[in-house]
Amino acid sequence: MITATDAFKSFKGSLLPQEEMLEVSVKKNKLFIGIPKEISFQENRVALGPSSISVLVNNGHRVVIERGAGTNANFTDKDFSEAGAELVDDAKSVYKANLIVKVAPPSTDEIKLMQSGQTLVSSLQLSTQKKEYFKKLQEKKITAIAWDFIKDEEDILHVVRAMGEIAGSSSILIASRYLRVTSEGPGILLGGITGVSPTSVVILGAGTVGEYAARAALGLGANVKVFDDSVFKLRRLQNSVGQRVFTSTFQPKDLIKALRRSDVVIGAIRAQKGQTPCIVSDEMVQVMKPGSVIIDVSIDQGGCFETSKVTDHKKPVYNKYGITHYCVPNIPSLVPRTASLALSNIFSPILLTMGEGGGVNRLIKSNGGIRNGVYILKGALTNQSIGKMYNLPSKDIELLLSIL
Repeated sequence: MITATDAFKSFKGSLLPQEEMLEVSVKKNKLFIGIPKEISFQENRVALGPSSISVLVNNGHRVVIERGAGTNANFTDKDFSEAGAELVDDAKSVYKANLIVKVAPPSTDEIKLMQSGQTLVSSLQLSTQKKEYFKKLQEKKITAIAWDFIKDEEDILHVVRAMGEIAGSSSILIASRYLRVTSEGPGILLGGITGVSPTSVVILGAGTVGEYAARAALGLGANVKVFDDSVFKLRRLQNSVGQRVFTSTFQPKDLIKALRRSDVVIGAIRAQKGQTPCIVSDEMVQVMKPGSVIIDVSIDQGGCFETSKVTDHKKPVYNKYGITHYCVPNIPSLVPRTASLALSNIFSPILLTMGEGGGVNRLIKSNGGIRNGVYILKGALTNQSIGKMYNLPSKDIELLLSIL
């Protein structure tokens, strides 16, 4: 039992000068970053541009880049050298770095070059992966972060959004090209001029790709119709583009009517998990006007047209039922310099924060958005969806944070 005397002594002691508890400063971590040349088919982007590398180097970080890594994005080796990067002649030298930053996920041969305990920042491209990919990364105790799952302060997948903005705007420009007679199109100007009915553009999906496709089409003067299952997304798109456009949920009669009159149809639906649902059937494609154009931006997730099949940048289109189909995955790689700068603008602040905060482990512990992108942590699979998909054991990342 505490007596009055004991309580007084305790109170008196609390009035005495106390030792000040200062916050322990976090030791900065100097990063050793490696940027290999992309070897994936028609991947023209580079993860970091010269300006971002210059900022990183000026902050004390070391950047090693393979010669020719930025050539397809119109960056020269001299650009990177002047920014302070160290140029090396082979990928093996790049993979000696502690932190590998690249656009496409590493191939089997590239994984062989990786060092035990490295950190990898790249896309995941889950629809193209195999079980062996994850097992090989686990064997090397890699910490792998998928940039297509990293979230920003507003809980948005900001790299995916940036690439979606590029894909949406590019889709309209691509459609414009294939409406010309020089591309065996019907000779229609995408947009409208005085006295001539405007081009009709139908957009399936009201996400980022759909929004930026609508912006580009409206800017050219086209008549735009947007379909989506989410009324919230349709309303948000109308508010974002700043003008009223025709919107509808996927009502079959309304969709078929719109397809009959369309000159361009953009497939801009992104599935949260698995494959994109097929929205436009074979029969629905047949009712479209001869010479009209389909741009299936969703093709990397299976496509939302039953008639879609994957093409590439060398042979991007094919004709079915008199309709031109453009089904190239990775549209941002068509404008690699812009796409590389967009990636660089996102990656460089993350890397700077990583260095200032004491390294990748501290950043994973403190930043939920980065943590959302981690699918392997020191060799342990932490993404439960991947575990179920490939029948691999997985662990909750929140339970593994104590080992960092």
